[in-house]
Amino acid sequence: MSSCDFRFLAICLSAFVCSAAALNAQDAIYDESLIPEFTLPDPFTTTSGEVVEDADAWINQRRGEILDLFAAEVYGSAPPAPEAVRSELISYHANALGGKAIREEVDLLLGDEDAPLVARMLIYRPQTEEKVPAFLALNFGGNHSIHPDPEITLNKNWMRNKPDSGYENHQATEASRGASASRWPVEKIIERGYALVTIYYGDFDPDFDDGFENGLHGQYPRSGESISPKDWGSIAAWAWGLSRALDYLQESTTIDGERVAVLGHSRLGKTSLWAGASDPRFALVISNNSGCGGAALSRRRFGESVRRINKSFPHWFCDNFLKYDDNEDELPVDQHLLVAAIAPRPVYIASAVEDQWADPHGEFLSALHADPVYRLLGTDGFGGDAPPAEMPEVDQPINSGTIGYHIRSGKHDVTDYDWEQYLDFADRHLKSTAE
Repeated sequence: MSSCDFRFLAICLSAFVCSAAALNAQDAIYDESLIPEFTLPDPFTTTSGEVVEDADAWINQRRGEILDLFAAEVYGSAPPAPEAVRSELISYHANALGGKAIREEVDLLLGDEDAPLVARMLIYRPQTEEKVPAFLALNFGGNHSIHPDPEITLNKNWMRNKPDSGYENHQATEASRGASASRWPVEKIIERGYALVTIYYGDFDPDFDDGFENGLHGQYPRSGESISPKDWGSIAAWAWGLSRALDYLQESTTIDGERVAVLGHSRLGKTSLWAGASDPRFALVISNNSGCGGAALSRRRFGESVRRINKSFPHWFCDNFLKYDDNEDELPVDQHLLVAAIAPRPVYIASAVEDQWADPHGEFLSALHADPVYRLLGTDGFGGDAPPAEMPEVDQPINSGTIGYHIRSGKHDVTDYDWEQYLDFADRHLKSTAE
């Protein structure tokens, strides 16, 4: 048995393995031998059967077709960008983090002029007069959760309950300050020369099935009286909000809006991929443990399937996605095409050994099957003369090319190890562009 075979066996044994006799429509697959045979949509064949043979055809024809299919069948169609994004500076601290950084809070005002939706950005940036690159990421628990700084505004919007972390009755309490600080190495990001910009994802759209009525859905109502199967779900709303934050950053005099990496974990990793694919202004895209509807191939049906994610989180996607419950082979796209739609811009996809629900192997395969598109567009893809023949060893990242990937030890989380890889990857791709 090769080291690779042993590693995959160890990965599979770390999760509950379904037996063939017990497998039915209600079971999750955790055994590679139970994955059904499937054929992925060809990146280089259009829906009309034309073959894409050069970069111009990909950029001007196939890429737009792929994005339209994802909007129509998976995430939903978002409204056009507003002509301008209004903003308001709420707070400014010139000597944050012991003098290492400047901290700002800025409100984005979206929709109705008299009663806008307010999305608050928390910005930490280095003490320098030069414009700096930035990481832009949504957070799960409010801006106050990423750092224990008592001056960060406590978010008052709807929250998912987590009493042990200070979230009760769908509200954040003072006990939630810094609750997620382990996922946000703010000082390290600043020391490496980057700004960090974050927004509570619920500022854009609350994370529960509300019939597409609240948040951005309420500010930008659908055209008809009933919900269309193509109406945008929450992932599309969160991604649209990230683009509005980028609108602000591209007008900034302190942050280089041309060098912004969009990053997300879990459902927000799905969001960062869709934001990065649909908005080519993002210079780098990072997906951390994004799983089904993110980087993992849907046709594998490994771990979380399309049916299971639609049942648990019907508000994340458009209603057309329901057509593919236990019917993934009929999807006109799969997630390798989402990664490919980011090309030629750099993308990094990360998995975790114990996060079998997110299908690490399927996440890697999406990147692998996007590699030919990256090479067609003149980049080195995964790096080297050819893409890797198999997944890397655990904690051994592939990050020398335009596509980066690692599978690390541990569970579904964002760790210092992840951030070290992202910062190194950003150094190669964002800092080099300013030289």
